[in-house]
Amino acid sequence: MIRVLVVDDQFLIRAGLVGLLRAAPGIEVVGEAGDGAEAVRQAAATRPDVILMDIRMPGTTGIEATRRILAEAPDPAPRILILTTFDLDEYVYQALRAGASGFLLKDSGPERLLAAVAAVGGGDGLFAPSVTRRLVEAFASRTGRPGDAPPPEIGALTARETEVLRLTACGMSNLEIADQLFISEATVKTHLNRTMSKLDLDSRAQAVVVAYETGLVTPGGPRP
Repeated sequence: MIRVLVVDDQFLIRAGLVGLLRAAPGIEVVGEAGDGAEAVRQAAATRPDVILMDIRMPGTTGIEATRRILAEAPDPAPRILILTTFDLDEYVYQALRAGASGFLLKDSGPERLLAAVAAVGGGDGLFAPSVTRRLVEAFASRTGRPGDAPPPEIGALTARETEVLRLTACGMSNLEIADQLFISEATVKTHLNRTMSKLDLDSRAQAVVVAYETGLVTPGGPRP
């Protein structure tokens, strides 16, 4: 059972999401919130597995709520799926850097929404990696890291970990990476988990951002 918190400042959209999720097998809606501050309180009180987070809200935005929730949450932290109207949105990029696991367009159909919740709830840290890659490419070359913090030291990675990170940032799934490198999908996951641990990252999406910000992958560069 995937426990979900729904956050959106528009009542009709929030009610529609809640109704859809409650009708789906394997999903339990544990709460809803109309703004970022309430989302932080609800996340602490309900301990959801997945949070559907609206990005543009008055007061505490989805970006700030994402930062606060992930900073304050005990392990395992919830996975945050950003809801947005635009697929090329700098706010979404900032949310991915803050630790969100992926994003979903608000005009996505019910099947895609439920698939996204299932994927993120099941531990797949990035939904629609090719779309997220396109978003990262659009902003990584012109946006610095928060607080001018230096990028992580990717020199600590092994050659295989570096290659898995590069292919991940190119939008490839674990299965596609496994086929490309002639290794098992489980081995790909192991390399990626070790990479995230070494770089102190919380999500696969953050790993993609780091790959661009450190120059491991360049916007518009060749694809595997």
